[in-house]
Amino acid sequence: MSSPLPAGRRTFLAAAGLTALAAGTAGTAGAGTAVAADTAVSDNVAGSGWRPDPDRRSFTVVVMPDTQYLFDGASINPEPVEASLRHVLDRARDENIVFLSHLGDLVENGRQEEFAPLSEVFELLDHRRAGYSVLAGNHDIVSSTDDQRGPSPYLDAFGPRRMRRLPTFGGASPDGYNTYHLFRAAGRDWLVLALDWRMSAAGFAWANKVVAQHPKSPVILTTHDLVYGENPGDEARLSPYGQRLWDELIAGNDQIFLTLNGHYWPAARTTRTNDAGHDVHLHLTNYQDRYFGGSAMIRLYRFDLDRNTIDVSTLSPWQLARAARDKANALALQETELTGPEDRFSVAIDFEKRFAGFAPVPPRSSRPAHRMLVPGTVAYWRFDTGNADGAPAAETLRVPDLSGHGNDLTRGAVPGSPADALRWSAEHHPDQPGHGSLYFDGNKRPLRGAFLQTVKGAPLSTATFRSGYTVEAFFKLPADWSGSQHAWSGILSRQGTLAAAGKTGDPDEPVATLSLSDGHALQWAAAPLNQKSLVSNWGHELPLDHWWHVAVVNDGRSTTMYVDGCPVARNPATATNGLTTLGLSWLLGGYEYGGVLDQLFHGWIGDVRVAERALPVGAFMNA
Repeated sequence: MSSPLPAGRRTFLAAAGLTALAAGTAGTAGAGTAVAADTAVSDNVAGSGWRPDPDRRSFTVVVMPDTQYLFDGASINPEPVEASLRHVLDRARDENIVFLSHLGDLVENGRQEEFAPLSEVFELLDHRRAGYSVLAGNHDIVSSTDDQRGPSPYLDAFGPRRMRRLPTFGGASPDGYNTYHLFRAAGRDWLVLALDWRMSAAGFAWANKVVAQHPKSPVILTTHDLVYGENPGDEARLSPYGQRLWDELIAGNDQIFLTLNGHYWPAARTTRTNDAGHDVHLHLTNYQDRYFGGSAMIRLYRFDLDRNTIDVSTLSPWQLARAARDKANALALQETELTGPEDRFSVAIDFEKRFAGFAPVPPRSSRPAHRMLVPGTVAYWRFDTGNADGAPAAETLRVPDLSGHGNDLTRGAVPGSPADALRWSAEHHPDQPGHGSLYFDGNKRPLRGAFLQTVKGAPLSTATFRSGYTVEAFFKLPADWSGSQHAWSGILSRQGTLAAAGKTGDPDEPVATLSLSDGHALQWAAAPLNQKSLVSNWGHELPLDHWWHVAVVNDGRSTTMYVDGCPVARNPATATNGLTTLGLSWLLGGYEYGGVLDQLFHGWIGDVRVAERALPVGAFMNA
């Protein structure tokens, strides 16, 4: 605990610590501290176990800051903490809660009589073998001492003897005041350091060694005193002891990406750059200054590795429950959930990029073409033939159909287009089988660009796909893509107009095209054999400068578009069978309107595969 108010007082506290336990302190404050019978912690909590999903790419870490005012001498109030722990256990499966960290100042005076009821409440987690850590704050021990202080009621209640029973416990420093913990989430091991109020030189050496012994694990550092904020909304700053932690432990260990501490209020946060040039997020959370000593507020850190985001929220399960039973008073109603900018926020982290310095994700290797030739494949093109990155594609270019069906591609171009309107590229989708692509530098005004087309007599030109089809491609739109210059450019299209095919609708539209709207949304517009006009599947607006995979799958009855293996919203329920053909070529990187090539692709196209049946979603990417 440390009030954020007068700067002189905070400076004094940060430098010297507020002694919570005088050397000769003793007392008999334990009278009447037993947990009430109607909330006893031993009721039916054992048996179901703690089983977070270790591979799910979203998970939650729970943080509980200073609870000292709930365990203060003769004033003992375990119910808020119990409500928070039960909330965690009740929602562990749904939220994939993997760990809980207490940030110290568990009790006010560091006495055994205060630790006893809190220790009993934490048996809720022990009985379920839930992963958690605690650490000593300045009120839990003699604050003028460091981790070499020796035995204490804190160690008796929450020392390594207790922790080693938990599946997440990794080890402790010889003095017992510093511990580390490991949990598995999103397919990797994560390390939590739980560090004493004041570490000695031996403590710092131990912590650095632990990090070094787990070189590929991201690290969350928890301690009681690290950053503070002057006033609500202020950016957090390092305390004097926090500066030492930064200099001797955090800055030089790139694995430490997030720090959590209590002690001060109000809540605050900041970001600093470590020695490796990477961000470290430093967060202060503490609510002891609020009504009912903070009501055992917990902060939920919801990690989402698919969204590259940590969503943070703060609530008091105890006050929420009281409000739901209409038992909350006017002050309690303000404590159910905190929604200010320092209590509810999101942190953007590109986890793969942030952790690449110590745990790089190896890129997928290329896969041989023959593995992509699943039954039903009628055309397969890839562009990883070893040509120099950026080299123009020759006018005589012929791209073989690796399926062996003779649907080779040859180069064409708008007259007057530069030689490098089509060029080789080493870029590719990370899950693309072939490690290479072609860059199509198409443009509308002035009209320029190159394209590929199937050779005369290619079997694909006359295919009707009555039993179904799959059309899939990897592609990327550059940052300079614009609707005015590149709208409706085709990734893959079939020559021949609706009018020539005897279909209704816009007579100049081609009979089939996979193209991009002026808002860079995918459209598959095709004239089925059993319909009089086009039927369209629409995707969403795609971010630029990003590789995508698109698959259009028809099972002989209906057609579904998938982007990165996910079905789009606008997949019509219209019955669709086969594809109309006039026996003309397919175009890669081009689109004809009214028989005139005027919609040329701008961007990269990687592997393209066509099959005469519906293929499993994601098979191309996951092969």
